[in-house]
Amino acid sequence: MSFSEKITQLRTSKKLSLEQLAQEFARKYDAKTSKSSIYRWEKGESKPNIDDANMYADYFNVSLDWLIGNKTNEDEVTTIAAHHDGDEWTDEELEEIEKFMEFVKAKRKQQE
Repeated sequence: MSFSEKITQLRTSKKLSLEQLAQEFARKYDAKTSKSSIYRWEKGESKPNIDDANMYADYFNVSLDWLIGNKTNEDEVTTIAAHHDGDEWTDEELEEIEKFMEFVKAKRKQQE
């Protein structure tokens, strides 16, 4: 998914118009981002500067790396660390954790 597709999907998933999103950016970040700027970003006619891209990622609670394409949703998580106060995991518990990871990945793909 391209940058422009990602930002369009993020905005429309929150059911925000271009005007509403520009107003949200002004309210939350004191940004001077116009709806026409956002429109051009979504159409791929221009790219935001790093501050605007960072603001977009923060507002929608996504990583900047993912947003700009340095990482994709298909990137594999190879390590998950958990603090368990000395408890040992059984094979069944570890299998359940693996199944939960697969569930989360499948859920994420459905949202795309």
